Amino acid sequence: MDGSPAVGSGGKPGPVDNHADDCGCPRTADLDGDSIAAASRRTFLRGAGAVGAGAAAAGLLGATPALAAAGAGRPDEDPYGRTTMTHAPRGTWRPDPENPRFTVVVMPDTQYMFDQDRIHPVPVEASFRYVLDPERRAGGDDENIVFLAHLGDVTNNGLAEEYSAATKVFDMLDRAGASYGVLAGNHDVSADDQRGATPYLDTFGPARARKTPGYHSSSPDGYNTCHIFRAGGRSWMLLSLDWRLSEKGFAWANKVIADNPTLPVIVTTHEIVDSDGEGNASLSEYGRQMWDKLIKDNDQIFLTLNGHFWPPGNTVLKNSAGHDVHLHITNYQDRYYGGAGMIRSYRFDLNRGVIDIATFSPWIRELAAKDELNALAAQEIELTSKVDHFSMAIDFDERFAGFAPVPPRAPRPARRMLVPGTLAYWRFDEGEAAGSDVAGDTKIKDLTGHGNDLVLRTVPGSPAHSLTWTDDHHPDQPGHGALVFAGQGNPVSGAYLQTLDRAPINRETFRHGFTFELFFKVPADWDPNRNGWSSMLSRWGTAAEAGKNGPSATAEEPVLTISLSSSVELQWNAYPLNQTGATTAWSHLLQQDEWWHVAVVNDGRISKLYVNGCEEGRNPTSPAVGLATLNMPFMLGGYEWAGAVSQVFHGTIGDVRIADRALKPGQFMNA
Repeated sequence: MDGSPAVGSGGKPGPVDNHADDCGCPRTADLDGDSIAAASRRTFLRGAGAVGAGAAAAGLLGATPALAAAGAGRPDEDPYGRTTMTHAPRGTWRPDPENPRFTVVVMPDTQYMFDQDRIHPVPVEASFRYVLDPERRAGGDDENIVFLAHLGDVTNNGLAEEYSAATKVFDMLDRAGASYGVLAGNHDVSADDQRGATPYLDTFGPARARKTPGYHSSSPDGYNTCHIFRAGGRSWMLLSLDWRLSEKGFAWANKVIADNPTLPVIVTTHEIVDSDGEGNASLSEYGRQMWDKLIKDNDQIFLTLNGHFWPPGNTVLKNSAGHDVHLHITNYQDRYYGGAGMIRSYRFDLNRGVIDIATFSPWIRELAAKDELNALAAQEIELTSKVDHFSMAIDFDERFAGFAPVPPRAPRPARRMLVPGTLAYWRFDEGEAAGSDVAGDTKIKDLTGHGNDLVLRTVPGSPAHSLTWTDDHHPDQPGHGALVFAGQGNPVSGAYLQTLDRAPINRETFRHGFTFELFFKVPADWDPNRNGWSSMLSRWGTAAEAGKNGPSATAEEPVLTISLSSSVELQWNAYPLNQTGATTAWSHLLQQDEWWHVAVVNDGRISKLYVNGCEEGRNPTSPAVGLATLNMPFMLGGYEWAGAVSQVFHGTIGDVRIADRALKPGQFMNA
């Protein structure tokens, strides 16, 4: 909070920033000594009790403080007479460090919970129970909490008696072995981080911090802490920095970042940005020092979190490297019951490239579960304004590329791709220079040695450069090369490849199963009228020629194809041996100008379509045994209709592999 003066270890008023006048809080000159925060706190509580919540509100405000009445580890009563425990089970902190979905929980100013005038930390206890108890979070978005960051102003006056109450609540985190960071706000301390001993440092200094998982180091003065935790399969740094850094503090923070040059960094402190009341944040006077001396020149810092001011807000600034830094202020002490232990969840999803933010009170959720909400609490169970519930899109690989680039996957030898059952394997990384044409006499060798080589076929009248070499490739493709097909239909033109007339694979019926897989990319200039319903892989011979005349048969279409619709949906369409019609499977809509891996797998009965190793949801369940063949060639990039090529693929095709058995996703070429 910035509306009351900062205090030192003796509870005497410290410096008050100018923002206090803006929010209507008392000036230093208006009140003196220890009565300042206490008087304002009493005013707050009276106001909350007077705003129409009836007997329930009066009971809430008049309840016996949990930790003032009971010792740690004893049953306590919450404001509604319910028995709770301040314990958390020992050693229950077990986040999944490899899961790409994880949560960092932020707890802003709790000073009204730990105030000499009213020590009542039940809301904070409820928040800690939520963080520590997986059963309370089951089925929600916070199942994998990896860190809890407190943003300062733990207490209201920085008094030893207030920390005596606070430490018992934070013992819950210690007993569970939780990874958390605490920092000092202006109501915890005065002056900068060279102030020396204080009750805050006695309670939350290095001796305590070093017992938390992920603890890395503390500044020599003890007021600044570094944690390094693992989440999403990588390591992250979180700095818990004092409310006022000295030059020594800035030097320490810069050095600890420099000593860990590949780690993305989250900075938490009590003050950096303020809000204009409309959700727009800007650097405070001290925040400008933080930006200039620490943030802007450390590209690793991508997110900063602070409390102190209210209401919440956020902004994005460009650092010296030209990259985004997200700066957020979160503080709810001005709301009902001093913020009601409100927490904010930063839900990282590395797969989606998003951080989803939600703000809520676990304590009020507990009350709601018991149907014990009063009128005011009911409004605070979850905050959904644009500054309390929102998402940030971050391409993490791109954002961190300047200091932690993802190394490209090296090409893999062809022999490693020849899993048992491989009938044909084609790759295009040993052709001519990128951009050059595929020559008319080119033969693409089948790397299995089975003789299923590919030869070039060109539609008469096709323009030059219909098929060219490229070193572009899917990042997980074994061979670092591909072919660019410049084909179309309506009218048809282009060049494609097909197996030799006597290739063994032409006769294959795949009666015991199969796996067809390939890499492809559709360019941005894909035209649904010219390029829709083209095929990456197909088989010569029509359904009618194969004797397929069931209700789902189309006489003129090929007996097998992996195609793209005009909307860029994958379609597997094939004629099994045991059916008179076709079996099909579809994908979702695929983005253009992006590499994809497709696999169609059959175990001898059921066919499944996979996109990027993920099974699609629209696959048939009817038995499909084997594949019809007229002993005719396979085509790569060509599509037959009624015995003639009617469409040539427009896009890029990478490695292609065909096996005579069902492979698991872990055996696919992109695995």
